[in-house]
Amino acid sequence: MPLDNNLGPLSEWVEALNQRYKHHSATAVMERALSDPDLGRIALVSSFGAESVVLLHMVSVIKKDTPVLFVDTEMLFPETLGYQQEVSEKLGLTDVRTIHASKIAIITGDRDGTLHKQSTDACCDLRKVQPMEAALAPFDSWITGRKRFQAGTRAALEFFEQEGDIRIKINPLAHWAPEDVQDYMINNNLPRHPLVAKGYPSIGCAPCTSPVKPGEDPRAGRWRNEDKEECGIHFIDGRIVRGPIKDAS
Repeated sequence: MPLDNNLGPLSEWVEALNQRYKHHSATAVMERALSDPDLGRIALVSSFGAESVVLLHMVSVIKKDTPVLFVDTEMLFPETLGYQQEVSEKLGLTDVRTIHASKIAIITGDRDGTLHKQSTDACCDLRKVQPMEAALAPFDSWITGRKRFQAGTRAALEFFEQEGDIRIKINPLAHWAPEDVQDYMINNNLPRHPLVAKGYPSIGCAPCTSPVKPGEDPRAGRWRNEDKEECGIHFIDGRIVRGPIKDAS
């Protein structure tokens, strides 16, 4: 559903929001997102991965009934499923929604569970992108945990982004450095994903995530040896990312 606003084109509004908040903290951006009626219906999308607890904690402090959308691809690590339950209960989140691909979609698209071996893009689309698009349909804006330091496609990330002509995407942690994430987790005594201690600084589906060696990029273990950086739920330069996207610079 297109975002209804009287502030001109969506792109101009997003630019104005970024100018207004360019010197603000992540918490200020989050508070803005969760209190501004002009941003409409809003949800936090969380993978309950290695760094997800930061935004989940902020939401629990500011507005704990914020809808939290969690896509269970049915190929996640058991540790991720356990962590999702632990964090939700510890933080008192009251509206965590677990999203799945429909049974019909799985039966027709990946009956034997081997689609990821043939095409990781097709598997991500079936098990993550399509269910997430359906879950986001009622919302005007959504919050993500993306950060500039994570990948080439995220290097110019801003607090607010235009997602086509349909909604606004908010990245409160866009300008954080890795040490900011760790400091926040330590200072707030937040539980860690158990796989982080086993060498997984970025965690996705089990078949497509591998441990990262010292000195490697934290996301090197995601789709290792493939020309792929994103699962496909994000828009880059106003278009949806379904396949491999490399830094154009």
